[in-house]
Parts: sequence; C-alpha cells; structure tokens
Amino acid sequence: MNRRTFVEKTALLGVAAFLPLSGLSNHRAQRYKMGLQLYTIHEDMTRDALSTLKAAKTMGYEDFETFGFDGEKGTFYGYQSSDFKKMLEDLEITASSGHYGFSSYLHKPEADLRRFVDQCIQGAHALDTKYITWPWIAPEQRTMDNYKLMAEKLNVIGEQVTGGGLGFAYHNHGFEFTDHNGENGFDTILKDTDPSLVKLQMDMYWVMRSSAYTPKELISQQPGRYVMWHIKDMDKVTGDYTELGNGAIDYAEILPDPAKSGLEFYFLEQGGNYAHSPMKSVADSADYFKKHLQQYI
Repeated sequence: MNRRTFVEKTALLGVAAFLPLSGLSNHRAQRYKMGLQLYTIHEDMTRDALSTLKAAKTMGYEDFETFGFDGEKGTFYGYQSSDFKKMLEDLEITASSGHYGFSSYLHKPEADLRRFVDQCIQGAHALDTKYITWPWIAPEQRTMDNYKLMAEKLNVIGEQVTGGGLGFAYHNHGFEFTDHNGENGFDTILKDTDPSLVKLQMDMYWVMRSSAYTPKELISQQPGRYVMWHIKDMDKVTGDYTELGNGAIDYAEILPDPAKSGLEFYFLEQGGNYAHSPMKSVADSADYFKKHLQQYI
C-alpha cells in the first residue's frame, strides 16, 4: 500500500468513526421508498382517494400503508380491491402494508377470525401488499388476560397469513408497555408469539413516550424481527403528535440500524394534532424527512 492510499483510507475511517451507526448504511444496495400511513389523511382518502394519493406522490411519498379495509365488501376507501390496485398502478406507487381491524375478533370464535383473515389475505394479494398488520386493541381489552389471549390469536393469524404467502406483523402503541403488577402486554407479545410467524412494526413515537427502552435497545433484544417502522414526532409541551421536526424526538440520534432491525418498509405518520391540516402536515413532515433523516435509512 503506498502512502497516498494509506492516508486516504485512514481519513475515511476517521470520518466513519464519528458517523451515527445508521449513517454508515447510507449507501446500502437496498433503497427504501418513503412511506406514509394513510390513517394520517384518512378523511381526505375517504373523500377523494385519487386526488389525495396524487398530492401525496408529489410530496415524495412512494409507498403507503392502508387503513380501513372492509372485509365483507372487499373494498379499500370505497373502491373494490382490484380498482384500488389499478389506481396505485396508474400512479406508479405501492401499498406494502395494511392495518386491518382484528381487535373486534379477539373474543369471537376462531372460525369467524379465520374467515376474516381469509378476506384480508385476498384484499392484500389484490394490492400486492407484503404485510398484513394488527394495529390496535380497544381500551376495554387492555388486560393481561387479553394480552395473553391476543398472543395466541397472533400466532393463529400469523400461521394463516404466512401460509397465504404474506407476512404478518403487530404494531405497538403505548398501552402495551403499561405495568400490570410486574407484567406488561409488550413483553407477553414478544415472549408468547412465534418470531417466524409474527413480525413487529415499531412505532417509535410510542416507544419513546411509553417504553423503558429505546428503539435501539428493543431491536438489540429481538434483532431482525422489526420489519417495519412508524416515524412520527412528539409535541415538546403536550406529548401529543406533531409534524416531524417540530417535536422532541431526535431521530438522527435514536434511529436504529435498518439492517439489524430487519427493516423492509417504513411509514411516516401523524395521528392528529395537525398544525394546519392533515395534507399540510404530511407535506411538512415529508420535507423535513427528506432534508434531515432520509439519509439514515
């Protein structure tokens, strides 16, 4: 090795030592599309899905996570699955995940649950979606007995969805981290579900607000299992949602390494507390993300 080559390589290593861990992955072969959870703009989607998706695409969003599938009708936002898929294709965008309404099936017979899961699988395949995601349980369901029951249901759904050629994931909020006499729902989900059948979608806002662990620490406990992320900011005063860059979460510091996470897709989200309107908020968040955070993913 000649002196010039040695100096150049030494300088490069010196710079790398000061980069965030995720920053070292900036030039990976995989390119992640900037995604948006459509719950953020649900009213706009319900009112005029085509115009809303067109506007979101101009902001830089290329991938989306659906919300509000009607299993009995086989519709997304009032459109038959095949028609909604054509809309996505015409706009040259994708929907890689969907949030589906499983919570109402927690105490229903397994035959009813399996029938609904089949409907979800059909709808997801129609959109060429990669993941079906359980997003939420109702407040009255948030007991340790129900978390244990839900873990059983998650395994059943995961086996059925995986058998249908798709991935299945659970999305956390904050209530899973609530202590119940030394136990909590999140630990139960991790412990009692099969990692090969039930992946995880980490909502980083809720982890930072409610968990005793950081996103990096959680991923270190279950590397490769967090296949999706939700990224949203936290109001500095109220702790409510806010636009990216307006809040208290230092994402440049807390973003985990995508490879260690097992990341496949991520979605920006804001569940409310819009500074102006939902569409203006997702535009502002997109601008901030592209300028300050996209380099890390």
